Amino acid sequence: MQARRRFIAGAAAAGALAAAGAWNVLAAPAEPVIRVVARRFVYLPGVLTLKRGVPVTLEFTSADVVMGFNAPDFNVRTDIIPGQVSRLRFTPDKLGRFTFLCDVFCGDGHEGMTGEIHVVA
Repeated sequence: MQARRRFIAGAAAAGALAAAGAWNVLAAPAEPVIRVVARRFVYLPGVLTLKRGVPVTLEFTSADVVMGFNAPDFNVRTDIIPGQVSRLRFTPDKLGRFTFLCDVFCGDGHEGMTGEIHVVA
């Protein structure tokens, strides 16, 4: 009988701890999502301000043709296809200003299709 009580008490304690842990997960703030529109020959917005160490999801759409997004300083890239949302999740790990660019030829003017990631503390 004594062993059964200890088992029930232990199970109740474990359940309470699990519920507390689940509550923390449910209460965690959602990570930022930034929507970026790519169209000949610009990204909108052209400057992305992010916090170092905070995961972010970039959601890309294309207004006209297939394009790319490449941020070589963070070793991330994705294709941007008209009619689809491309999601790219990463965590900026260094402070400063970094260039991103279109790495899929999208027509005359493609070489000037760049933007900036500004990572702050």
